[in-house]
Amino acid sequence: MDATPGAQGADPADGVWTGAWVAERLGVRLTGDDSLTGLLGLALRRNPKRAHLLVSNVLGKHVPQSPSVVHGSGFALGRRVRELLGETGAGAAVVLGYAETATGLGHAVADGLGSAPYLHSTRRPVPGVARAGGFEESHSHATSHLLLPENPDLLAGDGPLVLVDDEFSTGNTVLNTVRALHERYPRERYVVVALVDMRSAADRDRLAAFAAEIGARVDLVTAARGTVLLPDGVLEKGQALVAEYEGRGLPGSGSGAVRGAAEREGSSGPAEVPGAARGRGLPDSAAAPGVVTRVDLRWPAGVPDGGRHGFTPAHRRRLEAALPAMGARLAEALPPGARRVLVLGCEELMYAPLRLARELEQLAPDADVRFSTTTRSPVLAVDDPGYAIRTRLVFPAHDDPADGPGERYAYNVAGAGFDAVVAVVDSTADTPALHAPDGLLARLAAHTPQVLLAVIPSYVPEAPQASERPPMLPEPLRGPAFSSYAPDEVGWLLQDLSDVTLEAPTEEREEAIQSGGAHYAESLPVEYQPTEQYQQLFHAALEASAARVAHAVGVVTETVLAEHPNSASRPVLVSLARAGTPVGVLMRRWALHRHGQDLPHYAVSIVRGRGIDANALRWLADRYDPRDVVFVDGWTGKGAITRELTAAVREFEEREGVTGFNPEIAVLADPGSCVRTYGTREDYLIPSACLNSTVSGLISRTVLRADLVGPHDFHGAKFYRELAGADVSAAFLDAVSARFPEVADTVDVAVKELLAADRTPTWEGWAAVERISEEYGIHDVNLVKPGVGETTRVLLRRVPWKVLARAGAGADLDHVRLLAAQRGVPVEEVADLPYTCVGLIHPQYTRGATGADGKAVAL
Repeated sequence: MDATPGAQGADPADGVWTGAWVAERLGVRLTGDDSLTGLLGLALRRNPKRAHLLVSNVLGKHVPQSPSVVHGSGFALGRRVRELLGETGAGAAVVLGYAETATGLGHAVADGLGSAPYLHSTRRPVPGVARAGGFEESHSHATSHLLLPENPDLLAGDGPLVLVDDEFSTGNTVLNTVRALHERYPRERYVVVALVDMRSAADRDRLAAFAAEIGARVDLVTAARGTVLLPDGVLEKGQALVAEYEGRGLPGSGSGAVRGAAEREGSSGPAEVPGAARGRGLPDSAAAPGVVTRVDLRWPAGVPDGGRHGFTPAHRRRLEAALPAMGARLAEALPPGARRVLVLGCEELMYAPLRLARELEQLAPDADVRFSTTTRSPVLAVDDPGYAIRTRLVFPAHDDPADGPGERYAYNVAGAGFDAVVAVVDSTADTPALHAPDGLLARLAAHTPQVLLAVIPSYVPEAPQASERPPMLPEPLRGPAFSSYAPDEVGWLLQDLSDVTLEAPTEEREEAIQSGGAHYAESLPVEYQPTEQYQQLFHAALEASAARVAHAVGVVTETVLAEHPNSASRPVLVSLARAGTPVGVLMRRWALHRHGQDLPHYAVSIVRGRGIDANALRWLADRYDPRDVVFVDGWTGKGAITRELTAAVREFEEREGVTGFNPEIAVLADPGSCVRTYGTREDYLIPSACLNSTVSGLISRTVLRADLVGPHDFHGAKFYRELAGADVSAAFLDAVSARFPEVADTVDVAVKELLAADRTPTWEGWAAVERISEEYGIHDVNLVKPGVGETTRVLLRRVPWKVLARAGAGADLDHVRLLAAQRGVPVEEVADLPYTCVGLIHPQYTRGATGADGKAVAL
């Protein structure tokens, strides 16, 4: 099958494939099973990471569909999984669905399996519920997934894990999931389920290789298979089309003035409501809005509203028993003579509305009952029969989301001629914003005579039984037994792994990390030993920049002292090991030099994707007021650690019942504009970034590996005593501290100005990294390392692909150019680069590979 415009997969009303519009304009093609275009249409994303959106006709998300078709599609896949696993395997299986799109699909698959418990990931943190894991969905506009089962043992069994998503496009999300879960809950078998498998041959090979590496079997069950063929420049073309159609004055960009109004445009124009809606039963825009009526479902007590915290076979039996009565209450509330009815779920809340819609469909056979849900996914709407998203309603989020306020959408609802819409939300989302003049209910009422609101109580897991207090944690490690720093300079809340061999060649580590076989924190790179020429560069850089670093140390320390909320106590500096630790030592020295204050200073571990060391936080909370803790780091890049710390502190406080930790990081340099407390926002060379352990007290980067770090242990690190002859840690600290007197006056002026300024983070760095990731074909922000410090780390620890340097950058990049030359890495000068430099990790690394696609071989 080669999908081109035609009748296959056509809109029933228009007889045209709903992917034709995008296919014609972008040159996108679908190849594969003949059923593919019946399952999928195409639309354009308002997302810088991917141009196109595969729009499912049977998922019940963007396209209103018969609830029997939606539930039946997932149920049939579940039956196939049951046949694959056999009775024994199916009886031991656990099903995991992905938020937000596949929460209902995954639940239907679990129904088809029969007795499998179900859990779906979520983007809504729930106070008091500990996270059992998490992972990233790199191409999504909202990437972070949380796993919050009520029963912490739900994922701990050794039976098959069934992973359900609506589409399997590259396999990255599944790889990230299995990698994260296999480290904590290893098992022998995984089954991946999707409506469509659109992976390339290379993606299929990558999953097979990953399965072999972890020693597990990974099966795949799908309704159809194919491939999306994308021409060169499709992302830019898609973005240009979105800009063109949103620029016609309608609210495609989120800034229009007609949200929810019956705005009509001609064919092939962006639309909240299409011109084609005329004659489909849509009330004219001048007509009075519909009536909103609340319906009491009498939802059974104790039955979860979905799978956010787990849904057991017992829950399923109770829901099945209650559904007929709840469906009857909805049928009774419908307006007389309603012929076309939509049941509309709310983002992750898909399954409960789906089952209610299916019940209503059976009770009202004369009505055309459809099901879809709202979404946070921004998609362009175009009024054309060959385009999958004909209309869009825009309204503000109404469930107090963790990522803050923002727009939400209901697609293909306006203009569809519904006589009634049943909006189903959970009680958490039944907020004033839902009922506001610009809220979802008002938007719906502008397009249908009757809106019924059904509220399902949000399930609140029972508080876990108080566990026995963990063993007493050890006292901090201190120099000279651990690190070359003086014992009063810093206490390390780490365990000493100096006797464990953890180093691996850089190339082997990179290949393992990118293939999903290992996390970067499970091993250490071989310590780079600088050449004599490089050492000379370090000392020259230190001499040239010591005063500038001293000034930044003074500014950030004075800002911390001025804004310390607890006047009865002193700040407790907690540096993020190891780049933050020299900065913490210098801040402590400044406070002692200028104010005679002897500030406590500890170093803790934080690992991207794993969070902060919870035992270290527990130790600190036992001894200090959490309000006094100030987290310290060297610099910001794109802000990944800032986000990691915020999420980790929130999770710790919810789990432990401890409050007061402020996840704000104080940094020497904030070129990414990610924090409020900083010494400077310039991107310049901080000499401590030039080296590894030999400028950081001879301590390695931190290590987190399950066989070395137990549940009641601090994260680990090594003390490289054997490198004492090359250690310049004290030389760096002393050179900067010696400049404190000469910068004192300028620091006072700068701090006064800074405290009066607007320091709100703009996150410019994150936006720049996303742009660079796409421009250079990397498509993974984790492989783009902005700033002098991060670029240096890439050259010292990872497999660099290339370095981007701001045109005209001077001596700050001498060491970068030298390292790049030593490793054969090209340095490209780029105009208008927001950082002094950016390091790019090889995007598809295998040993010997070069080029963006990782296919060429260096000879």
